[in-house]
Amino acid sequence: MNIRKPTHPGEVLLEDVIKELEISLTEAAHNLGVSRKTLSELVHGKSNLTPEMEVRIAKATDTSAESWMNMQLKLDLRRVRQDKNINTIPF
Repeated sequence: MNIRKPTHPGEVLLEDVIKELEISLTEAAHNLGVSRKTLSELVHGKSNLTPEMEVRIAKATDTSAESWMNMQLKLDLRRVRQDKNINTIPF
């Protein structure tokens, strides 16, 4: 069974929040209290969502930190499950 790759939470933030609000990354970063570089790395999938950022995004978007955490968790679990070294551990 080929299950769709989970969407990176940064992509969700960019597409569903930042673009919908028609604000710049610079403005979004300022509103979240983080650097533009930090936000840029997140929305372009170059960094993982941290618990601190989950809380910041949840507060800014009136959503739950857990919903953002679950997006990251699904992505992390998929990466681990696809790791050939993990799949060859002999038990």
